[in-house]
Amino acid sequence: MIYEIRVYGAAEGKADAMRRRFLDVVVTKFFPRHGIELLGAFTAPTEDGRLTYMTRFADEDARKKAWASFAADQEWAAAKAASETDGPLLKSQVVSILSPAAASLLLS
Repeated sequence: MIYEIRVYGAAEGKADAMRRRFLDVVVTKFFPRHGIELLGAFTAPTEDGRLTYMTRFADEDARKKAWASFAADQEWAAAKAASETDGPLLKSQVVSILSPAAASLLLS
């Protein structure tokens, strides 16, 4: 298994819209469709315009295929465009890919 942490920074004034799109559209419809397993989504205790989430994949090949499939999804492209009529919701994205240091340290 490999894990991925993504941190999205919202464009000015668009943190709520970014999070709503992620939770109401991306997580419910597109992640399951493309085999992206969401482990959790997080915000900071003090509003900072970020959304952090963690996903899990069988291996690096599965991760690459899932994200390529998601990016090529025309229905996602249309939903994204519809949510960005007043400009992009994201201003930044940081991706970290992780492997467990030891299997015994993972929670079941």
